[in-house]
Amino acid sequence: MPDLSLVATDPLRYGYQSPVLASFLLTTFEEIGAQIKLEREQIKRGLEKLHSNTQQLENKSYASASVYGVASVSQLVPLVVDRINATTNRIKKGHVGKDFKDIHQFLEKIDPEPAALIAAKVTFDKVFSTKPKANAVPHVTDSIGTAIENECMLSHYETKVPGLLHVLQKNYWHASCGTDQKVTVIRTLMNRYDVPHWQPWGRANRVKLGGWLLDCICEASNWFMVEMKQEGRKRHNYMVPTPEFMAIKDDVMATAELFSPIAWPMIVEPKDWQPDGTEGGYILNEVMKGYDMVRRGERQCIQGETPINFLNHIQKVAYTLNPFIVDVARTLQEKGIEVGKFIPVVETALPPKPVDIADNKASRKDYRRRAAEVMNINAQQFKRSCRTRMTMHAVDVFEKHEKFFVPWSFDYRGRCYPIPAFLTPQCTDFGKSLLKFYESALMTPEAEDWLSFQVSTTAGMDKLPISERLKWTKDNESLITAVATDPIGNLSTWEGMSEPWQFLSACDEFYHCLIACDRDYTNLPVAIDATASGLQVLAGLCRCKTTAELVNVVPSERPQDAYKVIAEACIDSIPDRIKPYWDRKKTKRTVMTIPYNAKPFSNRSYIKEALKEDGIEVEKEELTQIVNAVRTAMKENFKGPMKVMKWIEEEVTAAIDRGLKELQWVTPSGFVVTQKLMKKNVERIRLQLLGECNIFLATGDKDKVDKSHHKSATSPNLIHSLDASLLHLSALRFNAPISLIHDSVLCRATDMSSLRSIVRETYMHLFAEHDYLKSWAAQIGAETDPPIIGDLEPEAVIESTYFFC
Repeated sequence: MPDLSLVATDPLRYGYQSPVLASFLLTTFEEIGAQIKLEREQIKRGLEKLHSNTQQLENKSYASASVYGVASVSQLVPLVVDRINATTNRIKKGHVGKDFKDIHQFLEKIDPEPAALIAAKVTFDKVFSTKPKANAVPHVTDSIGTAIENECMLSHYETKVPGLLHVLQKNYWHASCGTDQKVTVIRTLMNRYDVPHWQPWGRANRVKLGGWLLDCICEASNWFMVEMKQEGRKRHNYMVPTPEFMAIKDDVMATAELFSPIAWPMIVEPKDWQPDGTEGGYILNEVMKGYDMVRRGERQCIQGETPINFLNHIQKVAYTLNPFIVDVARTLQEKGIEVGKFIPVVETALPPKPVDIADNKASRKDYRRRAAEVMNINAQQFKRSCRTRMTMHAVDVFEKHEKFFVPWSFDYRGRCYPIPAFLTPQCTDFGKSLLKFYESALMTPEAEDWLSFQVSTTAGMDKLPISERLKWTKDNESLITAVATDPIGNLSTWEGMSEPWQFLSACDEFYHCLIACDRDYTNLPVAIDATASGLQVLAGLCRCKTTAELVNVVPSERPQDAYKVIAEACIDSIPDRIKPYWDRKKTKRTVMTIPYNAKPFSNRSYIKEALKEDGIEVEKEELTQIVNAVRTAMKENFKGPMKVMKWIEEEVTAAIDRGLKELQWVTPSGFVVTQKLMKKNVERIRLQLLGECNIFLATGDKDKVDKSHHKSATSPNLIHSLDASLLHLSALRFNAPISLIHDSVLCRATDMSSLRSIVRETYMHLFAEHDYLKSWAAQIGAETDPPIIGDLEPEAVIESTYFFC
């Protein structure tokens, strides 16, 4: 591949020497040069962000949260744990000197893993802090000892008064609180209650303990050393990194820089991906180093021609910004108004200082409390607004471009994802509303219906038959007109819709195309979705007619609702007090996820969360009863899929027991799925102040196959690979702008009937002309035949109005 930056500067010399440039023949060299300039800006911005974030963390004494800090602490902790355990063993044998007795009593109060983690994090925070004398040895040792004591203090209160501690944490620990503030809050509030109070260790003991742990770190890693500095007439000891660690840090940061470029859309068509997974996406290699064609896949694996053609096909779809949505967003941003996933920064002003703040201690204390509350609110709001701020920045960058493109890649199951994080079809409701297809199409009678469909569906009428959705739109034309002509004045009308921003975008398109009739073309993406796609795929695999009927694979006059069916099927088996609140919404996430091997534990959390939204708190026993009822109803109503899932688990277990280290299969579109799941050496350490931390421990199990993970992951991965295959094959037959969101397809209103027919026909071909479950069984070396129900004729999907709707 020639250097395209050279092509852009000297096309006559470089531009026509390579057939690889074929995809750029319709693109001017001026546009290629502009794209290269944009990519160099992405590299520059990414590097600036990486180094700026690192510097900010060091300035705040949080170097342990930096790129090099996180990587290094994970390696350091197991070494320190071994050191602590070795000392503990010597204590039991009486081989430790008398000086250790002073700190042993304190070290006994905390396990080796949390102690090592805290000591490592504090050491990195202090050694790399930019604050004056933060890395002075006495300060580092005292900070380690203090952090250990704080953790032990909170563990003490968790043991003695767990209920009170939980209440205080819930009411007084805010997202923006630092660890020091959290400790101060708990210590102050606990002193107000008659509880067994914590007995402070004293600074001398903290320094001794911290010094011993610091010695462990230095001896176990050789990463830090003491450096003596002459300051005036005195000499002071400072803890500094060794040259060995600085070399490690430089390597970590150099690797991080390879992955730092910001991913934006492109203003020219992305490069085509090649069969070996190279050359696709962005022009400059510096940007593409962080992106493979198959994420988490085997780089050596050669993919089939069809999936690669599909990926290159959807990369050629051009988008443009929706100026109507951009204008509304900017107005709401200026006004600080939040709508759905659009969350602008709203800065709350600090309270005015009282006139007697300098002399009145009570007044000063009250002001500081009120100011702290405001700062907490502002910090949380700034964090919540992060995605909106970044999206609006991307809007600013691409607003001056007439059109842009999205580079895509696969995950290891064949599902496609945009490489950029913003201005893509797989964004939030607000992010999706910003996009329109660049190529527009003249309005047709068919397009009128599909625009009506999009309006009512995004309003929340997605469970109604199509005829009733169209009627809803017709009956609400005055509402649509009001929203489209004065979105700010009618904010209360549209902000509560199911998908408010896409509803707003649909109203604008419908108004101009069908009410004002001042626009005779449309380029709005209209979306149709699968119904419980996991069950649709499983129904086809085992040819189960009962399941197919409940998920709209076969024709029906009204859209079928599997979630409602399960809710009604299990209502007699749930607690009486829950029955008045029981509906499809309570079962939806559980029914959706069971085909993906969700276990009772996650079922419990989904149901508990759904009931909590209605203000219903359930007891543990009640929740167990409800989950059992839902899972029993699933087994009775989806017999074929549940048998298939059980069979898959059994065969995967047998395959791993035979010695397979990975599973591999080829989908109907030719995508090669490689499922390699090894045991990760992770220990989860729960700390009071830092929450749950995952630490990678160096053990001898790193090459051991994770059989349990294979059992739980294979069924959902097989389903995902097949619904991806369905879209690969469908998209390649569709010759108009198209986009995808996993089990949803989007196109212009003029093309939707054609796309729906193609999707139905492709499903039919996948499951009527091939017995894929038997093929898959052969690919993994299954020892038994798969459970095929056999009463479904997949050809029936051709007549199903609601298969994708």
